[in-house]
Amino acid sequence: MKKFFHYYIQTFKNIAANSSILTTLILSVFMYSFFYPTAYQAQQAQALPIVIVDEEQSAMTSAIIGQVSNSPNVKIKAVTANFLEAEQMVQRQQADGILLLPDNLSNSIRHGEVGGVGLYLSAANFLKTKQIGLGLATSIENALAEQAEKFGYISHFSPALSIHQIPLFNTLSGYGSYIFPAVAPLIIHQTIVLGLCMLLASYREQYQWKPAAAEFWAIFAAILTIGCLGCFYLFGFTFWLYDYPRGGNFMGMLIAVPIFISCIIGLAMLLASFLDMPERAGHLIVFTSIPLFLLSGTAWPHAAMPLWMQWLGSFLPSTQGIQMFIQLNQMGVPTSIVVPKLIYLSAFAGVCLCWSYYRLKLKPN
Repeated sequence: MKKFFHYYIQTFKNIAANSSILTTLILSVFMYSFFYPTAYQAQQAQALPIVIVDEEQSAMTSAIIGQVSNSPNVKIKAVTANFLEAEQMVQRQQADGILLLPDNLSNSIRHGEVGGVGLYLSAANFLKTKQIGLGLATSIENALAEQAEKFGYISHFSPALSIHQIPLFNTLSGYGSYIFPAVAPLIIHQTIVLGLCMLLASYREQYQWKPAAAEFWAIFAAILTIGCLGCFYLFGFTFWLYDYPRGGNFMGMLIAVPIFISCIIGLAMLLASFLDMPERAGHLIVFTSIPLFLLSGTAWPHAAMPLWMQWLGSFLPSTQGIQMFIQLNQMGVPTSIVVPKLIYLSAFAGVCLCWSYYRLKLKPN
């Protein structure tokens, strides 16, 4: 036991002595905890530029323009009667959408005819498209409802039934509340893989390193301590500071964090056993970070991916961890629902730790 604690303390000393490893394993978590959320602090894109094409120039279209100007989601860049001019502004990226108010709009409302306003959105950015669509739909609906009341005695026109969106878990429907809880486990994943690979590769580079069992598990325990504290910091303080959904299943999260970190440590130790120098660890991060996030099902749902990508994504511990912590922290699901993920991560950790122990102790380079 004395050897274990000796190597446990020595691991922290070695991390502190190497500025690159210290920055990667510890300081980067603090940096990312402010860098990522701050970028999305507004939660929703606002004041997105649009062009209004007013062909009719009537009291009704003026009322619609007035309602649209009150929406925080959009900002009227210009009002014109020429659709071609508006289209050119979108092509020059001076606006993200066009609202077309045709010259027969008032007659259509009076006589209850099919037809109405036109909405043309640039699909270059789906987040902008969504916000413009929401802002204009609400404004136009309110304006048409007011105008339709004036002609109720001669028209059977009535706006479509309003649909009220009530988000279940992301109560603000904010982009930051959606993206950062998914990115947080991946931050821990990548910092541990990079930092631990650099640490073990430096041991292997400096001398013929053949760790004893006490040293192997002391390193495991030291990185487990760092990883768990990093998770608790992100899931606790950072989520609270930026008011993200949190604390759904606190006890479940406490159980899941050590299992997830153990899995990542086992994977990092296994990868480190194939590296001949610390710099090689950077190569792993360069080509894995974006694919790991894409395969997690956060940026694009698994159901819409090819079957082989679904299987590949489900195999990765990062995917299991991201989905599990969203379920526990944001959705507050019972722990029993994530038990299959916990079993998978535990088995993955066991295989990787045994394999890495064999390669590092019994089969050194």
